[in-house]
Amino acid sequence: MKAVVCRSPGELVLEDRADPGAPPPGWARVAVSHVGICGTDYHIFEGKHPFLAYPRIMGHEVSGTIVDKGDGVDLAVGEPVIINPYISCGKCIACRHGKPNCCVKIEVLGVHRDGAMCDEILVPAQNLYPTNGLSLADAAAVEFLAIGAHAVRRSLGQPGQRTLVIGAGPIGLGTAIFARIAGLDVSLLDMSGERLGFAENELGFAALDASKATAGELVRQATGGEGFDLVFDATGNTQSVQSAFAHVAHGGTLVLVSVVKDDIAFSDPEFHKREMTLIGSRNALKADFEHVAASIRNGAVPLNKLVTHRTTLAGTPRDLARWTHEKSGLIKAVIEVG
Repeated sequence: MKAVVCRSPGELVLEDRADPGAPPPGWARVAVSHVGICGTDYHIFEGKHPFLAYPRIMGHEVSGTIVDKGDGVDLAVGEPVIINPYISCGKCIACRHGKPNCCVKIEVLGVHRDGAMCDEILVPAQNLYPTNGLSLADAAAVEFLAIGAHAVRRSLGQPGQRTLVIGAGPIGLGTAIFARIAGLDVSLLDMSGERLGFAENELGFAALDASKATAGELVRQATGGEGFDLVFDATGNTQSVQSAFAHVAHGGTLVLVSVVKDDIAFSDPEFHKREMTLIGSRNALKADFEHVAASIRNGAVPLNKLVTHRTTLAGTPRDLARWTHEKSGLIKAVIEVG
């Protein structure tokens, strides 16, 4: 089969790989249809991912069709599916408590093990969700949107609460969209006028431009000095995460959607004075995938605006390398495989 392989940082090639073979019991072989390109994939290509072994087939935002299955798999051959890329052990404390998204031994397709920028892939059947009428092109967008949907669900936000999403990249936009679906009053903060213009003009969000004033001043102006009830940081930037504590109102909640490799420092007296809640949000659960798929079906998610770039498997080595640096107009790129 054909596969796009990142052999080393900056080296991305299309090469022949062995077919995955017959699936073992409980697994299925999936013909890949579409793969979204994530910020993680760009980081892998650039050599910025801290826990990656090369060479690696990337790709974890995936849709496809079952072409073979092992014993004990209830899904039918020919079933179109969304792939949940978080492969869990099923035995650790997180899995036993219904949180396979933060499994102690989690393996994410395209990161810890080879992913789906290829013709076919083996996946545990428990990680396959029927599309139920969602097109395979749209189904490939479910995973990246599920990250934000999970963060919103974790926040326990209530309709009408003043909400700030920091970072207007794909994950931040997804978070903002599902915060709005939950009835929250959403503003977006970023330093990119282009991204904020898209969020404001195309998606209808209030925009706070941190290139024109300090984030603190913008937050004071937007909230009358009170701060936001809910703040989601989706930047992956250490300084932004540390600054986000100051944007939270007394009694409010900060949700860390993105992850940074550095230690985070904050003022403990301010944290306690505000009786702030701090929440980490990692990956997503089946319920989040289902919520996203249903929201796409009912028209609540403007995918036609979010997916801005497309390529083929053969074109991926060239285009992914180019899009790593040419970000203007890019929100979400999708590879059309099969």
